Amino acid sequence: MTEDQEIRSFVIGGTVIPARPLEPAIYLVATPIGNLGDITIRALETLAAADVVACEDTRVTRVLLERYGIRRRMIAYHEHNETEAAARLVAMVQDGKSVALASDAGTPLVSDPGYRVVQEAIRQGVRVVPVPGASAVLSALTVAGLPTDAFLFAGFLPTKAGQKKARLEELARVPATLVFYESPRRTADTLALMAEVLGNRHAVVARELTKTFEEVRRGTLPDLAAHYASAGDPKGEVVLCVAPASDTVGHSEEDTDQLLLELAAEMPAAKAAGEAARMTGRKKSELYQRLLELKSNAGGEG
Repeated sequence: MTEDQEIRSFVIGGTVIPARPLEPAIYLVATPIGNLGDITIRALETLAAADVVACEDTRVTRVLLERYGIRRRMIAYHEHNETEAAARLVAMVQDGKSVALASDAGTPLVSDPGYRVVQEAIRQGVRVVPVPGASAVLSALTVAGLPTDAFLFAGFLPTKAGQKKARLEELARVPATLVFYESPRRTADTLALMAEVLGNRHAVVARELTKTFEEVRRGTLPDLAAHYASAGDPKGEVVLCVAPASDTVGHSEEDTDQLLLELAAEMPAAKAAGEAARMTGRKKSELYQRLLELKSNAGGEG
């Protein structure tokens, strides 16, 4: 085996496997989100065969490469050098080289750098190849027990409370399971705000997925908010999944009618309908019409 063949190989269970040559392209390589065993054979072969491995943090990616006996040239590609590095990586492909782009964990571009290099590659007519694998979004969604026929990945919410509340209000009517990434230190506050804005929906906090201390905690938003308010900040990476508005818990038609009438006694009908919509997750227009019916019926009885 030549020196070049030895370098362009990977090791599984002590067996050295040669990596087949790659055509010039940008390869988007998904990497494990925690457990290093969650790597595909194709991902290993791509990382081993690429002329260059572009990654967020070379120290993090080096751990993965060393685990599988891969020795490749690495360069940093992160949010602080995206524009410059994107042009450089695309130019490498135009010069006949293969580039593997990997995030620290999970699938590139999903709340991770990579968008600019893909944009530049498309603009320059350079081929972009997906090498799928681990994803925290899908991992959390599959164990959440919430509807999966439609979901919206909303990434990280704004850090400022006012902007965060406004964003949640925008998402409140989305007829799909909502999936978020969140910082451990902001999880309790975010859950409390979600309970306020999104109401009594089923939700899940998925923490440290695929790692030793993996935890999936299920409950309603108010229940989860109360738990983390008393338990303190969770450890590790956090994914939040929230059920659609149609899965709001504990609001029967009778409960909703009573809520509408109570709110209408304190504020105009349109505002009362809006507040009820926020609390129940139902459409404001439907609740407004229902409130008008309730008022009309009450007037007729008098």
